[in-house]
Amino acid sequence: MVAVNDIYLLRNIWYHAMPSHALKRGKMVAKTLLNEPILFGRTEQGKAFAIRDICPHRAVPLSCGRFDGTEVECCYHGWRFNENGQCTEIPSLMPEQQMDLSRFDVRNYEVKEVQGNVWVYIVDPANPQPPRFDIPRVPGFDDEVKPQVTYTMRFPCYLDHAVVGLMDPAHSPFVHRSWWWRGATLNDEIKWFDPSTYGFTMRKHRMGESMGYGYWLIGGVPDNEIIFYLPGVRTEETTTAKHRVVNLTTVTPLTDDQTDVTFQLYWDLPWGGLLKPILPTLIRSFLGQDRDVVIKQQEGLKHETVLRLIKDSDTLARWYYQLKKEYQRSQAEDREFVTPVKTQLLKWRA
Repeated sequence: MVAVNDIYLLRNIWYHAMPSHALKRGKMVAKTLLNEPILFGRTEQGKAFAIRDICPHRAVPLSCGRFDGTEVECCYHGWRFNENGQCTEIPSLMPEQQMDLSRFDVRNYEVKEVQGNVWVYIVDPANPQPPRFDIPRVPGFDDEVKPQVTYTMRFPCYLDHAVVGLMDPAHSPFVHRSWWWRGATLNDEIKWFDPSTYGFTMRKHRMGESMGYGYWLIGGVPDNEIIFYLPGVRTEETTTAKHRVVNLTTVTPLTDDQTDVTFQLYWDLPWGGLLKPILPTLIRSFLGQDRDVVIKQQEGLKHETVLRLIKDSDTLARWYYQLKKEYQRSQAEDREFVTPVKTQLLKWRA
């Protein structure tokens, strides 16, 4: 069983912030992540950065001000801050009024850009620690490659329900009934799973002919491997002898009841560009089906305090909750992370 009201968000870990194309040179983007107001910006030189989106003077959001491509200027009194959150100017000070401006620095966040995405490291203010794990990579592509397609949908729910819903291996015949994906027929699924660095892997396997119709576009029956990483990142690599398609899905908590799910596709298909006009519509429909059932779930959660999970189809959900608790404990106890996942053969119908 899992307690519904056991709500906590992991810190001292990397979160997906946004696709790189959403952050233009010389522009700012304000976001709330893990209930924290964060201002993202990109300098005229192209460097992405993130600082706390609150001016320490009168608490006006810095995103309400101006950005000249180098520094952010508060709209209230013109206080200025650079990309590192350092206060560089207080216009109201007289020349003879010397003051240590570093007293007014705002928090800055470590940011990395990899494979066309901006990632931000959210520290625990009460127990700040450096990153223990690197940013998850999309397998088979170098760091400079950008996704062919990107789509983000907001789920009105707590992070865990979005993550567990998206990784659930048994919901597809009931939630994703679409002519272009699959029908309602149930099939036996038997897969090996192994522990990963801070998650788990569905071992590479040859897909059966009962797979979703979309997989046939790659050409023939492909091999498939799925990897899940904390705090909510999933890669699905689908390959044939000639082609590779990888789906990167990231789940990012904004608040305790708002979560962004970003779905991206990377491929080496020479004719893949023909799909780009129609894929956003299909992705919106696919994610929308997951979102709709999560909305329905929120009604039931008002009256239920525990979730009763079963074997084997809910083992991935069990692992997620165990991984999350172990990560939190390892941080609090300042020790190495010890994965609770063991190599296992799981069986279910879907």
